[in-house]
Amino acid sequence: MGWKGTVRSLKAASRRAERESQKRKRELQRKEKEYAKMMEREQAEYEVDVWNNHIEVLQSVHKGCGKKINWDVMASMEAPEQPALCTQKSSLATQRLENYKPGFFTRLFKQEEKARNKLAIEIEKAADEERRQFAKEYVEWQQEYNSWENITDIASRILANEAKAKIDAIQQIDPFSDIDELGARINVEINDVTNRVQATLYVRGEHVIPKDVKSLLKSGKLSVKKMPVGKRNEILQDYICSCVLRVARELLNILPDDRIIVTAIDKLLNTATGHEEEQSILSVAINRQDLDKLNMHTIDPSDAMRNFVHEMNFKKTTGFAAVSKIN
Repeated sequence: MGWKGTVRSLKAASRRAERESQKRKRELQRKEKEYAKMMEREQAEYEVDVWNNHIEVLQSVHKGCGKKINWDVMASMEAPEQPALCTQKSSLATQRLENYKPGFFTRLFKQEEKARNKLAIEIEKAADEERRQFAKEYVEWQQEYNSWENITDIASRILANEAKAKIDAIQQIDPFSDIDELGARINVEINDVTNRVQATLYVRGEHVIPKDVKSLLKSGKLSVKKMPVGKRNEILQDYICSCVLRVARELLNILPDDRIIVTAIDKLLNTATGHEEEQSILSVAINRQDLDKLNMHTIDPSDAMRNFVHEMNFKKTTGFAAVSKIN
């Protein structure tokens, strides 16, 4: 399998391992088209279901992850075999012409030349078909060969701990679509001095976390209330920590590194200037060994930060405060 095929396989595996909350989200999006036809109670139930699902998605980003890549295997992949022109059909057609013996009526009506011409045309048709098939296979082989060159080159460079190769692999696999959908963006770079992988996660907590709580009353009507500040901050903390864990998992599955640093950045009010500025709110040094010990399906993402060296200043009443970035 070439590099493109490998990337497709990795992404497919990631999709197969997709969280139930994401599947539920798509199901609710399909129901959205039927919203206008629903009765009032059904509409209320639908809105509450969407709200609950959104919260679940925010707090479970860490549960999804792509497959681990074995770069030793990638580096030793054999090159795809170059195709050869297959002439089986034209050879059989040639044999039919060479072995052709006109029958009595063919000779009687002087149709032998016509019959031989027909067989000759069949030879040319078969040869044309073989050439077209070969041309198609050759183009496909060239693509696969280029992919093979690419993947073995990246693999060899990654095994040699080359920084650019790591960035190339991350960009081609593009493992962060889930997080992108939630309004965050990610930048990955390699520290020139330490050669350490450093990921910066830019979040938009104010826009992602709902300001209201939706619930269903006994009467079947929809209740919409302002979410308590403490509750909203707790959800925000879970969301940020969940995203950080997901970024770490994806990067450590792609790269052979044993330790990476992930820093989350959000806009906070600078009381000295009165303006919002992008500031670090969580910075974590995550070791592969410690990360692998965690049960991602049962952990609380915020509590999980205790397993790692990290910088986080969070209070339920006030939310995040700026912290120093781990280097």
